[in-house]
Amino acid sequence: MISLVEKEGDTIFSYSLKIRTLYLASCNLTKFPESLKYLDTIQRLDLSNNQIEGAIPSWLWEKPLVRLNLSHNMFTTLERSPTFQMTDLDSLDLSFNRIQGSIPIPSTPSYLVLLDYSNNDFSTMEPNFGRYLRNAIYINLSKNKLSGHVPLSFCSLNQLKLMDLSYNNFSGPIPSCLMERVDLSILKLRGNKLHGVLPENIREGCKLQTIDFNENQIEGALPRSLAKCQDLEVLDVGSNHIVDSFPSWMGTLPKLQILVLRSNKLYGTIRDLRRGYQHFTSLQIVDLASNHFSGDLHSEWFENFISMMNNSNDEGQILEHHPTAAMARLYQDTVTITFKDAVLSITKILRAFKVIDLSNNSFEGSIPSSIGRLASLHGLNMSHNNFTGEIPSQLGKLTRLESMDLSCNHLSEEIPQEFTSLTSLSWLNLSYNNLTGRIPQGNQFLSFPSSSFEGNAGLCGIQLSKECDPHPDSTTPSTLAPEHNALWQDRLDAIILFLCAGLGFGVGFALAIIFGPFYHIEEWLCKHL
Repeated sequence: MISLVEKEGDTIFSYSLKIRTLYLASCNLTKFPESLKYLDTIQRLDLSNNQIEGAIPSWLWEKPLVRLNLSHNMFTTLERSPTFQMTDLDSLDLSFNRIQGSIPIPSTPSYLVLLDYSNNDFSTMEPNFGRYLRNAIYINLSKNKLSGHVPLSFCSLNQLKLMDLSYNNFSGPIPSCLMERVDLSILKLRGNKLHGVLPENIREGCKLQTIDFNENQIEGALPRSLAKCQDLEVLDVGSNHIVDSFPSWMGTLPKLQILVLRSNKLYGTIRDLRRGYQHFTSLQIVDLASNHFSGDLHSEWFENFISMMNNSNDEGQILEHHPTAAMARLYQDTVTITFKDAVLSITKILRAFKVIDLSNNSFEGSIPSSIGRLASLHGLNMSHNNFTGEIPSQLGKLTRLESMDLSCNHLSEEIPQEFTSLTSLSWLNLSYNNLTGRIPQGNQFLSFPSSSFEGNAGLCGIQLSKECDPHPDSTTPSTLAPEHNALWQDRLDAIILFLCAGLGFGVGFALAIIFGPFYHIEEWLCKHL
């Protein structure tokens, strides 16, 4: 058993100790333990999730470390040189600190397999940085302040499976050599200033599972050679300047689960689906919002979304990847969507979460009733289009639906009573259409604000503080022209006289006095005569 002695706030280890592995994670440390300087046998050191400030000491790089984890602290610099000499190091995690300056590199080619410098303030990187990482499998430099072109030296990393350079200030074109590799699984360049067109020469045997180029300045068309990436699960090229028609040719990718094309310049109709083939069968999130799509939506397109029809046993499962079978580190995909009128960045994508966003386009025609078959759908946004006709009653079968927005279309007719069966519905927007009739009062409809229904002159209900006619099918004297009111009054007087004569003047007169003010007799007579 190892005994620790505290001296002036530091932990003192005996010189005679032969410690190889030391885990001091989440110990509320505020200073780097100086006594570690005397542990010459240390190979695995974990000081993560503490509150250690200041510089990472230079003597640390002289230890025979194989794995070093200093993540989730408050380090700001590296003492002396940005280089280190640990040729035996295979895992280095400095993520979630405040380290500034140049990216630290090995002084000689190392055995590093995992390198995580994400969530820091690094601002510069040597162009030949990749040449020092000949065995790297996992490189994460996301959320720093790196700029310039993406180093071509990364293309020489033959074993690289994951590269995340997202949320930096990289500019220039996307190196074609990265997408032309057959062994890379995860490629994320999200949130940079990259421009130009996407590389076209993707080779047979492509192993890419995630491609995320969201929030850049990419132009041109989507490369048709992406169809060679049969393992592709996530494609996110939203918020760029891509000009193309709908990529129906991607429908044959058997594992594609997330397709984000929002905020581009895509145009045309969603057609060209080959008969006899199933398309987009694994999709769980499809976001085509804010483009220039037009035309009708065909029912057969939604009939292919098999994963949205099944209530499978995937509750709690997260979309994640193991870069290699031997590496314990997990990598989780992220996606940004609009849900319940809010922009959400989802860092853990549940496989059970199903969303369709077709808003801000020029779709027209009726809303396909086949959407009602997507039993596991959680969110549907078809607002700001040119849809016409009724809201399909089949949507009332979507018991998992939590968010639906059909606003700013040209839908007509009443809100179907089937909507009251949406027992999980927590957000609804039907504003600014041509809806008429009574707002359903069942289930949670009473909890929706008036803004959910505004802009529909023909709607009435408690939510709008606009009373509905209690008998919409009846025609009362108050709604008739004056000459008709006079005619009905003459008929009523004659009937009252008949009652007085037939039942006795006293009884008949009493009935007329009691029931006359309530219009029940008059209303019944108006309806049945």
